[in-house]
Amino acid sequence: MLGSPITHSLSPVLHRAAYAALGLDGWRYDAHECDEAGLPRFVDGLGPEWVGLSLTMPLKRVALAVADRVSPLATATGAANTLVLGPDGRFAENTDVAGIVAALRESGVRQAGRAVVLGAGGTAQAALAALRELGTVDPLVFVRDTGRAGELRAAAERLGMSPRVEAALTDPERAAGALADADVVISTLPAGAADPLAATPWSRSTTVLDVVYAPWPTPPAAAAAEAGCAVVSGLAMLLHQAVAQVELMTGHPGPVEAMRSALDAVTAAQPPL
Repeated sequence: MLGSPITHSLSPVLHRAAYAALGLDGWRYDAHECDEAGLPRFVDGLGPEWVGLSLTMPLKRVALAVADRVSPLATATGAANTLVLGPDGRFAENTDVAGIVAALRESGVRQAGRAVVLGAGGTAQAALAALRELGTVDPLVFVRDTGRAGELRAAAERLGMSPRVEAALTDPERAAGALADADVVISTLPAGAADPLAATPWSRSTTVLDVVYAPWPTPPAAAAAEAGCAVVSGLAMLLHQAVAQVELMTGHPGPVEAMRSALDAVTAAQPPL
């Protein structure tokens, strides 16, 4: 697992649980502090015993530059959170999309319908791809500054989507009306940034996925749950994107329940900071 900062990462818990459940004795998964400038040097120094890397911020975009091959999905979203290493070189993939889709499906979503995405960063771009897979190509995207949504718009064009991007995050009352009418809301905002939206008059038919999982519940998630919404934390996305990574790196189906149990145990013992 590479990123900066990295000490908070729960990915080692998930992958180690998977290796134990799969009986992959001798397999290791560790976390390494690495920034954008250090990624090429780190990857170039790896020996043949390495099979893959998980990548978190700020490495998801630069990962494309160190790969020999890039999946169509990673190309379209403009980001990769996975490098699979093998005799054919380095293959970049984005399993965040699979993580979002699986987390939403697990909560009962089959078709996204009217959807709203909060934010315009790399995770928001993965959210667009997930919504496309769930049948929606024209979601609302709420940002603070539409002038800074260029990469999201470019990703949407590559995905064949036509989102409506609005600077609604500066006007919580305006945003609340659209959120109340949505079938699915995906917040990709950092902790605290979505708090002004907690006063939304949530409809119990809305499913809310907040990628933040610490502190949990976030104020919007708590308000949505109180209103009867299905609410999904970022831990579900984290779990399912890791399941997809395990499959890519080991060639075995990811042991979902073993990984879920390990994640539940560590977060119950010490909630992530």
